[in-house]
Amino acid sequence: MSVHNFSRRQLLRQGTAVAATSVFSAPGIAQARTKIRLGYLHVVAVDGHLWTGLDRGSFDREGIDFELHEFNTGPEIFEAMARGELDVLSAGGVISNYLALGRGRGFLINDIEVATAQLWVRPALGVSKLADLRGKRIATTMKTTAHIFLDRALRANNINPSEVEIVDSSMSAAVKAFIAGEVPAVALWVPFNMAVREALPDAIKLVDASAFYPQSAVLGGWVARTDYFAGNREVLSRIIRAWTDANDYMVRSPTAAAEALQRSYYQQSRPADIAEAFKAQKLYSSREWKRLYSDGTVVKWLQQVSDFFMADAGITKALHASDYFDTQLYLTTVA
Repeated sequence: MSVHNFSRRQLLRQGTAVAATSVFSAPGIAQARTKIRLGYLHVVAVDGHLWTGLDRGSFDREGIDFELHEFNTGPEIFEAMARGELDVLSAGGVISNYLALGRGRGFLINDIEVATAQLWVRPALGVSKLADLRGKRIATTMKTTAHIFLDRALRANNINPSEVEIVDSSMSAAVKAFIAGEVPAVALWVPFNMAVREALPDAIKLVDASAFYPQSAVLGGWVARTDYFAGNREVLSRIIRAWTDANDYMVRSPTAAAEALQRSYYQQSRPADIAEAFKAQKLYSSREWKRLYSDGTVVKWLQQVSDFFMADAGITKALHASDYFDTQLYLTTVA
């Protein structure tokens, strides 16, 4: 885990794009400042809105100063929140697991992870098609978007998950094991595919999660610690307002937004890689999200992922998505 403190003054000193918008955000200076400990994954589908909002001064205008904590996996973030080290987190499909277990309260969706999860194999190790996976070891990170995708990919091809050996580890360790030849297959999420492509030109991407969309839509988003949610709804509304500014810019100007992310926050990646990451997620405008919150679509999508996690863990008594995700906070804030 790495920790970064971001405030208006620091961003200005760093010469980021917020300097260009500060002239227009003078009213935000009078806004009471609120420091929030935020955990996140450094994955475009998870932190793209965060960085875009910081660059545009969106969070600054709402008086939000983040103390940022970067994690490698969603389970690690939720463990940190359980220890009281975080107030809010942003993660992927893992939110549907921990929220169903009562580990926080969801209040904001970032996107649909349409093709962020991918299954890669190595023909040199005896796997060139899905049928070859029977009896083989597959590395991934359990209780994450990649795990959900892997289960669906196997079942869709008449392979019971019990017919393979799933090797559970952090995603960085899973990818390293795949590259080292310790496992013939890996279910990963973007941008870990870049490391595979660079190290193993002969590796094959068999399928990605888009093959199972929209029936298997996986949502990622923001979660607050339960007690923090109860006492800080106004602060969370300010996060939502800042997020909508960043989100609508990303929807309106995806090329410019992707270029800014690559230039400032994903410098180890090529512009084409970030453009690919953008295409792997489905973004809606804030107005379109309002419709999906209102008509029950968001709750339905969250619930179907929770059902998978709970069935996999053998848990029969879990919270329903309508109880663990607050749609009204977004609807009243964006009204």
